[in-house]
Amino acid sequence: MQYRIEQDTLGEVKVEADKYWGAQTQRSLENFPIGPQASMPKAISLSPNDDVNRSQSSNDTFPSAMHIAVVLKTCRHTLPAIGALRDTLKRKSQQFADITKTGRTHFMDATPLTLGQEISAWVTQLDKGIGAIEQALANCRELALGGTAVGTGLNSPAGYAERAAELISSFSGEQFVSAANKFEALSASDAMVELSGAFKRLAVSLMKIGNDVRMLASGPRCGIGELQLPANEPGSSIMPGKVNPTQCEALTMVAAQVMGNDLAVSIGASNGQFQLNVFRPLIAANLLQSAELLGDACLSFDERCASGLEPNRQMIAKQLQRSLMLVTSLNPHIGYAKAAQIAKDAHQRGISLRQAALESGLVTEAEFDTWVNPANMLGPFEVKL
Repeated sequence: MQYRIEQDTLGEVKVEADKYWGAQTQRSLENFPIGPQASMPKAISLSPNDDVNRSQSSNDTFPSAMHIAVVLKTCRHTLPAIGALRDTLKRKSQQFADITKTGRTHFMDATPLTLGQEISAWVTQLDKGIGAIEQALANCRELALGGTAVGTGLNSPAGYAERAAELISSFSGEQFVSAANKFEALSASDAMVELSGAFKRLAVSLMKIGNDVRMLASGPRCGIGELQLPANEPGSSIMPGKVNPTQCEALTMVAAQVMGNDLAVSIGASNGQFQLNVFRPLIAANLLQSAELLGDACLSFDERCASGLEPNRQMIAKQLQRSLMLVTSLNPHIGYAKAAQIAKDAHQRGISLRQAALESGLVTEAEFDTWVNPANMLGPFEVKL
């Protein structure tokens, strides 16, 4: 192997002859053998200090690079993927608007709603998550460039910060601005914390969506079984014919990882001291991983699960008719206590709600059939004043 000698303020350093980097990069490679080996881009041999680093410092370029990378990744990958999943679930919500089913609270039977209404909650969660991410991106569009070493702008010409932001906006296709206060831009990472928090919010939503879909599809015969999932692969090496909700499981694992990444970002950002935060590599790595994972998971869940979701209408109807909580519709007519006694009697004797109500003598057959109609229990009832 042929080497050349590079020099820096600490002395001589041996660098492989065919490599373009200098002494400090070589020292970094030797001193930090952590993570995968990165490749260096081919470039003309320039002075890292007098040419590449002119009018700037690693203290303002590093946070600027973080902001640019996160904005581009989020806008080009994460948000489009979330939007695609949101649109699929919106179509499913509209498609299943006529399917009345039993609701569940505390994992127990509750009053009816439609499958479309149930899915509409997931759509709104994603809408709000998208809004939170877009709002957080506003502060990430501020660049620290021009602050140089500590925020004063020493060694940078007047107008440099604003011109740099304009050029970066032009070639990136995304809007960036020069941070109004460079001292904050260099020393704090609050914008990263805000975006990470928005990612965490979305992860929490995806955890619920994934778990709801998984539980509603449980079975297919000994669980809830109200949703049918696409069969993407065999689910067991010992149980023939078993199919597992693997897309739901992958989605929820990503959600857990993003929640953990948010904690790492929070700890990293809280460790800025005076005019610098040395935890920025940790912050950037975790935030970019969250953006990548969320985008990938949403695309996969959309394509391999959400797009193929179908209702099991027979099971939904069976569960709905067996629900004792339909008795709630009797409350305005016979009162809560008497309605509760009817539900208790039906449960203890293993008979239908209808039979228990008629045997109680509190309602007639015609009244029960009129009042206990799941299709009429999907919203507030009209009161004539």
